[in-house]
Amino acid sequence: MEFIPFDYATLRLVWWLLLGVLLIGFAVMDGFDLGVGTLLPFVAKTDAERRVVVNTIGPVWEGNQVWLILGGGAIFAAFPPLYAVSFSGFYLAMFVILFALILRPVGFKFRGKVEHTRWKQTWDWALFIGGFVPALIFGVAVGNVLLGVPFHFTAELRPVYTGGFFGLLTPFALLAGLVSVSLLIAHGAAMLVIKTDGPIAVRAARYGSVSALVAAVLFGLAGVWIATGIHGFRVDSLIDGALASNPLHKTVSTAPGAWMDNYRTMPWTMAAPLFGVLGALASASLLRARRGMAAFIASALSITGVILTVGLAIFPFLLPSSSMPNAGLTLWDASSSHLTLWIMLLATIVFLPLILLYTSWVYRVLRGKVTDASVADTPNAY
Repeated sequence: MEFIPFDYATLRLVWWLLLGVLLIGFAVMDGFDLGVGTLLPFVAKTDAERRVVVNTIGPVWEGNQVWLILGGGAIFAAFPPLYAVSFSGFYLAMFVILFALILRPVGFKFRGKVEHTRWKQTWDWALFIGGFVPALIFGVAVGNVLLGVPFHFTAELRPVYTGGFFGLLTPFALLAGLVSVSLLIAHGAAMLVIKTDGPIAVRAARYGSVSALVAAVLFGLAGVWIATGIHGFRVDSLIDGALASNPLHKTVSTAPGAWMDNYRTMPWTMAAPLFGVLGALASASLLRARRGMAAFIASALSITGVILTVGLAIFPFLLPSSSMPNAGLTLWDASSSHLTLWIMLLATIVFLPLILLYTSWVYRVLRGKVTDASVADTPNAY
């Protein structure tokens, strides 16, 4: 189309990059909410301490979850086949995530409605579930992407998923889930060190530093497993040219260590896993020193490095198929039309900066420590 200044291939690549940005935005911004929720029963020993912890994320979690909506919306509009296969194939897993996420607003709103210890403890554990379960399952989902998902297309290009919920819980996928949980616990701990003082910050720093070290070790172990034991996927040929939009118009092969191909041909991509490991190690050290903001930045860099590591390893795949490799979805054959991608890019150029500006303003307004006194003086505190 003459009025679109970018060719189709460029827009597809741009939206692959933007999808990565949105996923990183969700993992960094909503990730610390999930980490704080997971840490809640362990860093707060009294009801007053638990109220302080809850109020570190209570005013911001809804805004942070916008990144999840943006990511899902981007997949739906920019890569509809990916949306169709993943959201239908992972239906039960998505339902579990949504159930856990629904517990968060309920927990925030209901825990203070009745002045009874057991009532409040029940909702505190609901907030723990709302943090731990999504963190685990999101990681398990990434692990399954690396393993390949059992789906194929019919002659009419109707996607058919042939797996089951418990089939997603393989050892490698669970390892990926634990990497996710440990990273987000460290990230949430850094936020608690920033926003709290006293025993809460001390406990958060202790748990977070251990979790960051665990994340570095598990991430390294996952990398070795991918390089030596996991069958990766590679595109061998495209039948109808590089821009073929039919996902079956290519041939795909599998081989142990194939996910390392991009790292062999583009050595600069090794910066991503280095960021993942070194960021986690730096976060552990900074948390021990109780340097909250520096630890938060380090854990954010680690999360970014881990996500980039996966994205660069599987490029150009978005969702490989373990049961019919040729049906695996790539950014070349799973995208929307040229015009749709262009219109979405224009909308993103307008609205994404607004979201960033608004988010920055909110965090500026809410800067400072959360204390017993500030919670008691705030009528709308949780």
